[in-house]
Amino acid sequence: MILPWYSDLVIYEVYVRAFYDSNGDGIGDLCGLAERIGYIRDLGVGAIWMLPVFPSPLRDDGYDISDFRGIHPDLGSLDDFKAVVDKAHAAGLKVMTDLVLNHTSDQHPWFQSARNGPGHPHHDWYVWNPTPDRYKGVRVIFNDFEASNWTLDNQCGLYYWHRFFHHQPDLNYENPEVRQEMLDVVRFWLELGVDGFRVDAVPYLFECEGTSCDSLPETHAFLRDLRRVSDSFDPPRLLLAEANLLPRELVSYFGNGDEFHMAFHFPLLPRMYQAIRQERAAPLVQILRETPPIPEGCQWAMFLRNHDELTLEQVNEETRHYLWDEYAAEPEMRLNLGIRRRLWPLLQGGRRQIELLHGLILSLHGCAVLYYGDEIGMGDNVKLGDRRGVRTPMQWSTGANAGFSGAPPEKLFAPIITDPEYHYAGRNVESQERSPTSFLNWYRRMVKTHSVNRIFGGGRMRILESDNPRVLAFTRELDDGCILCVFNLSRFVQPAGIDLSPWRGRTPVELIGRARFPAAGDVPYVFTLGPHSFFWFNLEPR
Repeated sequence: MILPWYSDLVIYEVYVRAFYDSNGDGIGDLCGLAERIGYIRDLGVGAIWMLPVFPSPLRDDGYDISDFRGIHPDLGSLDDFKAVVDKAHAAGLKVMTDLVLNHTSDQHPWFQSARNGPGHPHHDWYVWNPTPDRYKGVRVIFNDFEASNWTLDNQCGLYYWHRFFHHQPDLNYENPEVRQEMLDVVRFWLELGVDGFRVDAVPYLFECEGTSCDSLPETHAFLRDLRRVSDSFDPPRLLLAEANLLPRELVSYFGNGDEFHMAFHFPLLPRMYQAIRQERAAPLVQILRETPPIPEGCQWAMFLRNHDELTLEQVNEETRHYLWDEYAAEPEMRLNLGIRRRLWPLLQGGRRQIELLHGLILSLHGCAVLYYGDEIGMGDNVKLGDRRGVRTPMQWSTGANAGFSGAPPEKLFAPIITDPEYHYAGRNVESQERSPTSFLNWYRRMVKTHSVNRIFGGGRMRILESDNPRVLAFTRELDDGCILCVFNLSRFVQPAGIDLSPWRGRTPVELIGRARFPAAGDVPYVFTLGPHSFFWFNLEPR
């Protein structure tokens, strides 16, 4: 069976502005990223995903784009971008970038032209109305900041439509010129060597009266056009969907294998935190069983944290309030319908829990995404507001500014973490590389173990029955090979009887230490698992 290059890929998410400053101005840049490619390669990951690097007024950390074909001058130039791509490819890494299709900055020349009114260039590239009464009842996504999806433009005298911030007007995809222009933007970056895109906010491209303006048929038709563009390159380029929907709705973004190659499994995210806090497997088993089959060649992307808030949109109100109470007791830790914390503070530095969750997303069928800094246990700064608290400078050493920049501290784009528990002096790459037992070195070993096992690269998944509700067990299977994955979600030692009779006579061999266990038989196989521990076993034939 030939697997596509992105099968069970491990992706490293980088905020370039926060990663490494090469010129001492206090801002991370593309040249700095290029200097650190070797570090990313040595993590064992297969791809880098860069958050937006385009020109922008930075009112939304770069997602408010003012030029789709340029690089923000803070970060470098197109030549610097090409150098990153070339160096990453030479290191065996793929390069992905964000693709923001839905909207522009209000400072984009297109919108500045559109504000002159009907008949002027680009006016019809945006969605306008004399009053704010179209598309009534459509959800306001950033309800902490925006009261409406419409904003009056005083220069034009009309209201314009926006699904996010008012300074991010939505493009009008009913206009064929807009559709063609955005496909040309895609070609521009693919011709520069980009291997794929994480496509931002895909459900909201089209609007229609009397609907939720989400996931309309016209949106899927455009996404098929986008897929044809990505498939026209050799090898075909990857499309990863950001669509925060329930599993039965999410699968529509794969189409018939002719839309996205991958989609983030947003509904899985809060269930992982619910399961580990409640110490029961049921939330995970339920969401995994509710996840429909997807077309061949498609897969899920899973993550523990990223640059946005931990969204609780796809859980019921009772569960949402439970997770808020458990993980974000202080109001400043909450944002929209989510939690703005990094992984380690969320779990109060509980390394066993954090190892277990990383083991889980590395085991499930699909890609695992690692957010920069989580591999060294970085903390956050909720005092910075919005999502800036989880986008602070990478911590490289115990030196000045955590080794991120040679600039005076007051010139840094954001302050270094100096909170006592997560102080950069104890949580940095240099220190953790010296310690064989550090989380960084643990993570490297796990990713490499995952990457060399072909079964993880594309094997189907089967959930197994466990007689202990605190234990999750499933297999990954490919051809005649099988890996058994067992997870104890409890903070206490747990026994678990698991039916391995389909593999009777096979010997479980633990993947890390290669310890051989007794052969499976017809009776339930009993495991004893330490607190928040997990095992990967290769079920080897005699």
